[in-house]
Amino acid sequence: MGFSKDFLWGGACAAHQFEGGWQEGGKGPSIADVMTAGSNGVARRITDGVIEGEDYPNHVGVDFYHHYKEDIKLFAEMGFKAFRTSIAWTRIFPQGDEETPNEEGLKFYDDVFDECHKYGIEPVVTLSHFEIPYGLAKKYNGFMDKRVIDCFVRFAKTCFERYNGKVKYWMTFNEINNQGAAPIAHHMIQEGGILTTDDNPDNEYMMYQSAINELIASAKAVKIAHAINPDFMVGCMIAYVPVYSYSCNPRDMMQMVGADHKRYWFMDVHARGEIPAYLEKYWQRHHMAIALSDEERQILKEGTVDYIGFSYYMSSCTKSMDDGKEFNFYEVNLPALDIKANTTDNPYLKKSDWGWAIDPLGLRYSLNVIYDRYHLPMMVVENGFGAYDKKEADGSVHDNYRISYLSSHIQAMKDAIDYDGVDLIGYTMWAPIDIVSASTGEYDKRYGFIYVNYNNNHEGDFSRSKKDSFNWYKHVIETNGEEL
Repeated sequence: MGFSKDFLWGGACAAHQFEGGWQEGGKGPSIADVMTAGSNGVARRITDGVIEGEDYPNHVGVDFYHHYKEDIKLFAEMGFKAFRTSIAWTRIFPQGDEETPNEEGLKFYDDVFDECHKYGIEPVVTLSHFEIPYGLAKKYNGFMDKRVIDCFVRFAKTCFERYNGKVKYWMTFNEINNQGAAPIAHHMIQEGGILTTDDNPDNEYMMYQSAINELIASAKAVKIAHAINPDFMVGCMIAYVPVYSYSCNPRDMMQMVGADHKRYWFMDVHARGEIPAYLEKYWQRHHMAIALSDEERQILKEGTVDYIGFSYYMSSCTKSMDDGKEFNFYEVNLPALDIKANTTDNPYLKKSDWGWAIDPLGLRYSLNVIYDRYHLPMMVVENGFGAYDKKEADGSVHDNYRISYLSSHIQAMKDAIDYDGVDLIGYTMWAPIDIVSASTGEYDKRYGFIYVNYNNNHEGDFSRSKKDSFNWYKHVIETNGEEL
């Protein structure tokens, strides 16, 4: 009972959020490098190139580029079995469409992975984590152009060949289904490099077309990976936000079904290799001529994933807004686009300072839904609690709220294993060290067990120190999740 003896305990970060060194080692600009800082309630902006005087926190990150040995040593001190990170695409192909990779970028990740293996830490690597090359966005409008499929496949093949023997666990695209959520334009730019605006009437069509092209790229990469090394485990990565029906009103229940259709079809394609019937029907009703050939459909069938990686932070709640037969799902209210919100607060749950519902039982629910649907091994590759941490005069950070959040979610995972029989192979919480928040661009929204002395005003020396949660997580790993 409980977690397996080889369970992959660890933590997760993304290159663009913690590496820094955005122009070092031959790296080119990514889409993340043109995203300004935001704040709680203030959206980040995506600028037309890097503009002098704007604040781009991803340029700096927390300087893992120069601190990686120190940071990995701290991860090892906690007893990490795995460390999930991403490879910055533009460190390898600075503009995205070069024929020859950048050797200095490849060498950096050689060094990072070697440092992990020095301590017995298994790298879990995402290929594209919200950092598509800005050059591909400007030249091709990102994944709207099928030529970008080949650019990604070249990048993936280069990484599979270079790190064969150093990396076993891979994921292709991070939270690929986010682009199906409103505000759709921001997510399309971040995920697929589609340079659009909120008022573009073609956004939904472009989202589906670019996502299909990403899924083709993913399937091609899976096939190549297995040809290079049959022992590679290549997974997808989905933002899993379970959507509950607000009530037992049948229309609310169907609204929940519609929400699942709208957001989770990406996982259906990744794991089953087919476009689900409900999506084909949606395209027909809305007269969307998605470019998808019979040959490409066959590629999707042949490139299904080996496991399901997903993030879990919160659940959502929805209710029906009208009496129609089509149940659409929107997560925000956008009056300018005549989009009404049909999400609603869950009266049974508390929220974080950023309005995220705190729902540990929702993680057990999610594990059951995913496993029952796909019968594949699963890995929770993101789960964490962003908060305003206070550093005391003696340098300590008492983050019992983080310990409480994580312990309740780990208990939910254990219950899913013990009571429900799910196949869960790893847990890499987000994020073991303070980093730049992807959603707000803040430093002060902190997630880590390790405090980084740097803040929203770009003050600090990047020194690292341990929070109370550091030793707590160390003990969790030592006891294999038995003592929380």
